[in-house]
Amino acid sequence: MKYKNIREEELKNKVGADWFKQFDTTEIIGNIDFTVFPKQDNLFGRTPLLWAEAKTGNFDIPTMFVQLILTIGKARTFDKTLPPAFLGAFDFKKIAFVPYINVQDIFYLNDFNWNVAPSNHETKEFKLIKERIEAILKRNTYVYDYLKEDKDLVTFIKNNVAKATTTSKLKIDKNNFIPIYLRWLEIVKPNIDVNWDDLKKANIFDNDFYLADLFVDDRDTQNIDDDLTIRDSLFVVFQNQGYKIAKENIKQMFDANINLKNKETYLQFWKRYKRPPLKEFQDYIIERRDLLVQQDIRERKGAFFTPRKWVELSQKYLTDYLGKNWQDDYYIWDCAAGTGNLLAGLTNKYNIYASTLDQADINVMHERIDHGANLLKNHVFQFDFLNDDFTKLPQSLQDIINDEAKRKKLVIYINPPYAEADNRHGEGRTGVAVTEIHKKYSNLMGYTKREMYIQFLTRIHCEIPQVVLANFSTLKNLQAPKYSDFRLFFRAKLEKIFLTPADTFDNVKGQFPIGFFIWNTNEKETFTHIEADIYNKNEDFIGTKQIWAYDNIKLINDWVKTFRITKSESIATIIGVGSDFQNQRLVRFGEPFMKVPASNHNWQTTKDNMIETSIYYTVRHIIEAIWLNDRDQFLYPNQNWKTDLEFQNNCLAHTLFSNNISTNFGINHWIPFTEQEVNAKEKFASNFMTNFINGKLKVEHKNEHSLFQNEIQVGIYDNNPRQFSEEATAVFDAGRELWNYYHSQKEINVNASLYDIRGYFQGRNDKGRMNARSTDEKYTDLISELRKKINLLADQITPKIYEYEFLKE
Repeated sequence: MKYKNIREEELKNKVGADWFKQFDTTEIIGNIDFTVFPKQDNLFGRTPLLWAEAKTGNFDIPTMFVQLILTIGKARTFDKTLPPAFLGAFDFKKIAFVPYINVQDIFYLNDFNWNVAPSNHETKEFKLIKERIEAILKRNTYVYDYLKEDKDLVTFIKNNVAKATTTSKLKIDKNNFIPIYLRWLEIVKPNIDVNWDDLKKANIFDNDFYLADLFVDDRDTQNIDDDLTIRDSLFVVFQNQGYKIAKENIKQMFDANINLKNKETYLQFWKRYKRPPLKEFQDYIIERRDLLVQQDIRERKGAFFTPRKWVELSQKYLTDYLGKNWQDDYYIWDCAAGTGNLLAGLTNKYNIYASTLDQADINVMHERIDHGANLLKNHVFQFDFLNDDFTKLPQSLQDIINDEAKRKKLVIYINPPYAEADNRHGEGRTGVAVTEIHKKYSNLMGYTKREMYIQFLTRIHCEIPQVVLANFSTLKNLQAPKYSDFRLFFRAKLEKIFLTPADTFDNVKGQFPIGFFIWNTNEKETFTHIEADIYNKNEDFIGTKQIWAYDNIKLINDWVKTFRITKSESIATIIGVGSDFQNQRLVRFGEPFMKVPASNHNWQTTKDNMIETSIYYTVRHIIEAIWLNDRDQFLYPNQNWKTDLEFQNNCLAHTLFSNNISTNFGINHWIPFTEQEVNAKEKFASNFMTNFINGKLKVEHKNEHSLFQNEIQVGIYDNNPRQFSEEATAVFDAGRELWNYYHSQKEINVNASLYDIRGYFQGRNDKGRMNARSTDEKYTDLISELRKKINLLADQITPKIYEYEFLKE
């Protein structure tokens, strides 16, 4: 066999050298095993020719392709870079190819979980893809044996892979139209002979030209003379070998025809793609033109497209609150409408108003009206809510705003932009948050002026009082400590709220809640608390959650000030960033460094504050950070923890067996066993922890503040041996078994921490990250048992976290 008994990296190198030497096979894209690029960039830059899966054994071809497809789908690689002409799979004996265009539909499966491990062949997702790919491969795959079909393989690569940049046309869909746009910016935009600054002043952007190109029907011709944009509602159209501004009120500002500087460049670029987009995605692409903006514009707008399911649910909540006839009884204004999707499903077009920043979005809504959307064209208008004066509004809407009785019947229904100024630059990125409203109410908003959605709420509160405000947003305005000034002046009654996962909104990657709020601004009330309804990503109601404002409440990092100062020898620096769940992953231990000044963000762990530090670390880690609790704050506890010795020692045990301490920090002071207990081969460099547990270290515990120096804290540091609960003792027992097994191995670090032991058995990948699993079955059993015992201990600790008010229930 040609490549038998070699490792995967060596196999990839040999396949690259033997069959693809005229190409570049050195580039790594995500977790894809093997990629092929032209050696020299062509006019269009780096265009991939092949993505492939590599296996060292003799593998089933469909199985290899399934693993590759799951790898690509999980990372959404085709969203980040243009996909190749071919997908491939090879092992030591054979190599197979399939045109990407034949499998691309798999990536658009509805209700498919792409988060499964590609290497797990037993998942239902793996089996589903395998069933589909087997049918495709029967018709479209090319398989070659390295030895028996070497000449055929060379011919295939020469005639297909090498020519892939010109012979394969890629279908345009809802996933790849954005990467194509980014490439279009590099290649086509510079060839359009126009003054972009002048266009921008008229609210015409490069994405308008891209859409004009995208909707050219070139199926029957390759002659640029015949190319014509097929959608007549676009702001710009392509015709007569160039572009035309399509709207009457603007086109006289520019030449009748905007020409291309290099028509061959234009033709060569569009030879790669099959225009127009697939029919089922055309309306989506038009509606989502907001995605086709460069970074500065995108940051300025900061908008998130509202999924239809949350639109429908929000309208149900409005109906429940305002009554079944609310659309006839109330006026509705979406002043951040985008392309108007939030208004879908509303019925009384005479009571609906929609405004947005960009004229091109107005064009989309007007086209929808032409095709039956339930809106009035003269109620859909361009208006910059954060900059324009209300005198620019339609007179009928001005009349509503200026009449107190009518204004009380106005529902401002919005999903405002969430763009935020850059933390590092104070006022933020150019154009982000710096608006007329920002200037006018800067002193009132304080820190929160950096948030565009806060500016929307502020203008509504100050200039359109007594309305019903129904908005989507994050929960910062309710919970974030730095938003307390906003809560002081934004006094309205929060009548209803539901929460959804943020990542169900397009372009949102984070794990945090987005809420839909219904405010009665006619009632003046400072927000303190509400019970919110919770919906999962499938729109299933899953319960309720208490949402608290944390104004005038001390946070957990205020508690740190009572014990962070110490003069004893440090055994680790603890980093305690932030006071909420979103910072959970940043709470960790680092190497001892006494020169680092104590602060809310780090302090030295010593014998004098070991218990408080363990409580802090355990409290911050023991409850999983999920999307729903992301904005919840950890608080200054009540005094009752001080007399609960079991809670204190449980937290110590939990910290000892769940930390990130490593001998890379220096001497490991955190070994929870003696040498005799684990049959160590040598004496440990430090017995600090067992001495501390057994009461052998004299502790002089003094508080930073003189007010508390004489305070008696029973049992915390009484220099007696620590007594552990049944659950904590079980953790020590399971840990001791693991340490014993580690110390029975060869070539170990006698001073290893738990983190080091895990690294020893699990190994690390090419990027230096610890592998998730180990091939050592006994270790796997031991670490599983330890984790099981830690979880049981966590169950004992968790109720105390709420009892001692580290968290509100």
